[in-house]
Amino acid sequence: MEDAVSTVPAILPALPEIVLAVGAMALLMFGVFREGCTARETSIGALGLFVLVAALLIVEPNDTLLAFGGSFVVDVFTKFMKLLTLLAAAAAIIMSLNFIKREGIDRFEYPILIALATLGMFMMISANGLIALYMGLELQSFALYVIAALHRDNTRATEAGLKYFILGALASGMLLYGASLIYGFTGSVEFPAIAAVLQADGASIGAIFGIVFLLAGLAFKISAVPFHMWTPDVYEGAPTPVTAFFAGAPKVAAMALVIRV
Repeated sequence: MEDAVSTVPAILPALPEIVLAVGAMALLMFGVFREGCTARETSIGALGLFVLVAALLIVEPNDTLLAFGGSFVVDVFTKFMKLLTLLAAAAAIIMSLNFIKREGIDRFEYPILIALATLGMFMMISANGLIALYMGLELQSFALYVIAALHRDNTRATEAGLKYFILGALASGMLLYGASLIYGFTGSVEFPAIAAVLQADGASIGAIFGIVFLLAGLAFKISAVPFHMWTPDVYEGAPTPVTAFFAGAPKVAAMALVIRV
């Protein structure tokens, strides 16, 4: 039997995301005001936050829930992908504990940036419209740009962060251009409404161009050929645990988003 689709108060389906955002901000304030705060302290807080968010995801009902005017969707698929993303993010933090201290980059911001990137991935996974898609994608990307250049005294790391930022901005521009074309030729930013228009009226040449640009931007995020040119330099220059994180959690979120699109 298919899950029932229902619209509920906006805060309920997005409760894990709200808790993750508030927790990340609290960890940031803790790191700022605690003198000599290290990444180990904020890492423990981030891991505890991930456990709490995972518990909230598990106890959520399995029905398909819509919120924020239908732009945010929660169902069994999104819950599973979010739990995978949390697992990958937690593994990246655990792997980094000794590495960042040994490399002299023991900064409390590191696990907080991973938590914020995870929040963006959650938004990507639950996005049910073009605006929610872009918000999640950019929240994830901005945090990842900083993480890639975390070892700022290392030339390769700063080069990796700069290349990632420049090519990411190019991909975001392509994605936004595609989204604007899709909206212009279908009159909606919500995926179900767009699908209904395309099925009823057929895909116009403008809508097809928009979908191509949209998929090109998403292909950049999952390092799909021919939009993978940033991957070797960024993976080589970023710290090893960061590279492991890049190869795991963002790919899970991006593939979930591609499936949703």
